[in-house]
Amino acid sequence: MNLADFEALAKEALEKPVYDHLAGGADDEWTLKENLTAWSRIRLLPKVLKDVTQGDLSTTVLGESISMPVILAPVACHGLFHVDGEYAVARAAAKAGTIFTVSTGASYSLEEVSRIAAGSRWFQLYAYQDRAITRGLVKRAEAAGYKAICLTVDTPVSGRRERDLRNGFIRPRRFIYKTLGDIGFKNIALNLDEEQLLAFSAKALTVALTWDYLEWLRSLTSLPFLLKGILTKEDAVRAVSLGVEGIVVSNHGGRQLDGCPAAIDVLEGIADAVNGQSEILVDGGVRRGTDVLKALALGARAVMVGRPYVYGLAVNGEKGVTQVIELLREEFKVALGLVGCSRVSEIGREIILRS
Repeated sequence: MNLADFEALAKEALEKPVYDHLAGGADDEWTLKENLTAWSRIRLLPKVLKDVTQGDLSTTVLGESISMPVILAPVACHGLFHVDGEYAVARAAAKAGTIFTVSTGASYSLEEVSRIAAGSRWFQLYAYQDRAITRGLVKRAEAAGYKAICLTVDTPVSGRRERDLRNGFIRPRRFIYKTLGDIGFKNIALNLDEEQLLAFSAKALTVALTWDYLEWLRSLTSLPFLLKGILTKEDAVRAVSLGVEGIVVSNHGGRQLDGCPAAIDVLEGIADAVNGQSEILVDGGVRRGTDVLKALALGARAVMVGRPYVYGLAVNGEKGVTQVIELLREEFKVALGLVGCSRVSEIGREIILRS
């Protein structure tokens, strides 16, 4: 009936360490919880006697048409949750007419995912110490038909995720070896255990990701760039000054810095500061169609969802992902009509009730 049902079913379907790895956050998980509760503090003020008989959910993001303002966020290693992994998600996103953001840490290479479905894809990029690796990923994404590069900027170090520590969770060797090989690391010794492979990965990711580094990255490709992990107006404005086309307001699903605000709480200020010079997306805790409506009213072009579609994947593969997307579509369609709008372009801040 709703996305919460899928999480409950996924918890039953997955082994506890795997479920906790997906569902958990950093430290006390305050920000993880805040990502969900912050939406409930925003109230909607519907307009009546409006013709909403011809509801149109479609919109554009970075000039590309999508069937509704919901994009699938990057989540690493879908193979942990279902044997079809990213293949199932790519097919479901293509059928739904939306964008799938493929993680650098996917369980299939970016070329393998691009061959499985005709839908639109963005490539989520992590920066590596070896610039040749980073450059190679950007060029490969461009050659494979990805429409944008989504650079994650909120992971200078990895957050301390206590559920993983308590469970002793480490991804299986076969996934780590496959991912590292797909990224471009060759000649890795074949006798390393999981901890040694993770140490190798952590060292490779130890890079001074700075504004200067971003300028170098921008010089590599003409593809649009998005920065994922922005929470301050100052960072957003600086990104715009460097020609970044998209900003994803995000706290990494509560998995990095515990105690930082929910993305929806800072969205409006960032949207005002950017003032239309870059498209704004938001993620974190989107679980209802009304959440999508609230995000758009406060300045977002679209929302990203992560955990919900992975719960769907865990429960029922491609069909589960499709069910999650279609539940959000139906809820958003109802919410759009009930608030008195017939299309996305009519959503404005007047539907938000100020305290």
